[in-house]
Amino acid sequence: MTARRPCPPAPGPLEDYASCFDDLFASLAQRRGFREYLTGLLAPRDRNKTLTCLAGAEPVVGARNPAVQRLQFFLSESPWEAGEVNDRRLELLRGQSDTAPHAGGVIVIDDSGDRKDGTATAHVGRQWLGRYGKTDNCVVTVTTVWTDGRVYYPLHTQPYTPAHHFPRGRRDPGFRTKPQIAAALAARGKEAGFACRAVVADCAYSVSDDWYLALREAQLPYVVHRKPHRGTWAPAHQPHTPIDAALTLAWHDAEHPGDWTPVERRFRDGHTETWRAADATLGGWQPLGVCRLVVATTDPATLPPKATWYLATNLPHADAPHAATSTHPPAGLDEIVRLYGLRPWIEQSHKQIKDELGWADFQVRSARAIKRHQTLVNCAFSFCWDQWFTPPGPPDPTAPDPCPANRPERGTSHAPPTPTTLLAQGLTRRPLLARPGHHPAPLVARLDGQGPTRRTPGPPRRSHHRTRTEPLPPNLTNYRYPWHCG
Repeated sequence: MTARRPCPPAPGPLEDYASCFDDLFASLAQRRGFREYLTGLLAPRDRNKTLTCLAGAEPVVGARNPAVQRLQFFLSESPWEAGEVNDRRLELLRGQSDTAPHAGGVIVIDDSGDRKDGTATAHVGRQWLGRYGKTDNCVVTVTTVWTDGRVYYPLHTQPYTPAHHFPRGRRDPGFRTKPQIAAALAARGKEAGFACRAVVADCAYSVSDDWYLALREAQLPYVVHRKPHRGTWAPAHQPHTPIDAALTLAWHDAEHPGDWTPVERRFRDGHTETWRAADATLGGWQPLGVCRLVVATTDPATLPPKATWYLATNLPHADAPHAATSTHPPAGLDEIVRLYGLRPWIEQSHKQIKDELGWADFQVRSARAIKRHQTLVNCAFSFCWDQWFTPPGPPDPTAPDPCPANRPERGTSHAPPTPTTLLAQGLTRRPLLARPGHHPAPLVARLDGQGPTRRTPGPPRRSHHRTRTEPLPPNLTNYRYPWHCG
């Protein structure tokens, strides 16, 4: 067997990370494509990270560029397995002490939609698009994230395929609902060695019996938000909705809390808030039963909608008869509130991979290529954590700053720290890419040198021989043109 030909190295510390995946790629072209794709994803964002952007080519007309065609083949046709790459990524996360999972974390479940035109793309259909608050043509992906409030990273992803893609619709044996996909991904995370205290999800998953049954079969505990006005069977004189059950709990004031217990919530920035929590009774949810309904709020008197949680869980009460034989350790009110309080970290993950790493910018149609793109984005996200916990090398004063103070970045003016901030290990001024002076090999300086090419401006065009008219002055119209905005 001949020795492998050496692969052109990736910039700086990215090479050490990419080399951990080399045995999963059979050819030099695949290893080079893996490095080039990650390099493009981690480069500063000047436009959507399509293949032309990742290769540093001009939009549209640059699609014929050999570098773009090479990445296109790597993503769509080259024979490598995205599942194996993702398993190696998770293995690296488990092997690093700072990112290794432990029993105090949670697996968070959520789905996110990305708008796509046409009908030829795999998994596309008219679905609810939460980012825009409307139903539109999009691809929805179910994602699981492991987090303990200190670190957070995606585990597995699976695009949801609408029923019209199957010959028999929803009755087709291959069709899976989002809750069914989510439960399978949570079980896969447990099998992959990512221990958790509970599986956490919002109210979109609380209405599915299949979701509960799948988690029960996998012996996974859960904490899920219930819709406050969703009714359930109960005797006529008992509460029928979670909010009715909360209103039956006794409360007078802070000195006479009645059924409510103070719970302190501690946030990432260090500040704390005092909430009130209590076990409620609603149908089959009993304080000492197999399933519990926990209500947590900032004000038990008014139950403000945006600051009140109705949480269903199978974590037993310490005084429950089955607590000693349950496969899940008992949990108090403060523990249940803490667990559900970790759910927003998956939203933070979605924001960063979309706004910085180009999650939704793919321009491929096959299911395999979409899955590969999502896997590579998750690899770039995990590399940022790898660099966050790696001690920085001596600064290089001659390295240029790829993030000058006068260059704005889309979607990052007031955003929290992003994955690319982790490259700088907290040393950058703004949530952009790392200043390369903090690494002996200037990673980001080389990334910026391979940055996207902007479109060459062409001559002005005239449509149907019509003369262009000047816009109305701002005092005559309510429309504010960008050049009138300060």
